[in-house]
Amino acid sequence: QVQLVESGGGLVQAGGSLRLSCVASRNIFSIATMGWYRQAPGKQRELVAAITSGGIPNYADSVKGRFTISRDNAQNTVYLQMNSLKPEDTAVYYCNARLASIDMGWGQGTQVTVSS
Repeated sequence: QVQLVESGGGLVQAGGSLRLSCVASRNIFSIATMGWYRQAPGKQRELVAAITSGGIPNYADSVKGRFTISRDNAQNTVYLQMNSLKPEDTAVYYCNARLASIDMGWGQGTQVTVSS
């Protein structure tokens, strides 16, 4: 297991930006696929973006062109830059580490609220 600590959430107006960060406690970070998920009230948790150990990203259709996932293996940190935020992006955002299709850990979540 790996401990993940998210930060960077908050309240922002529609059209604004936020950057989320997630720091991992163990050095499996460099070989793990890192992902950002979100869960809005009354909805299931969904994948927002993920990035492989080799740096290949993929995004949910709803965030393509607005969000960018990146990683710094030297700092065991993954980022989610969120631009052009919309009220429907409001959710708790969770960081995830996955190795060989096995979940290695989840963060505690960080709240993102986008006001209209």
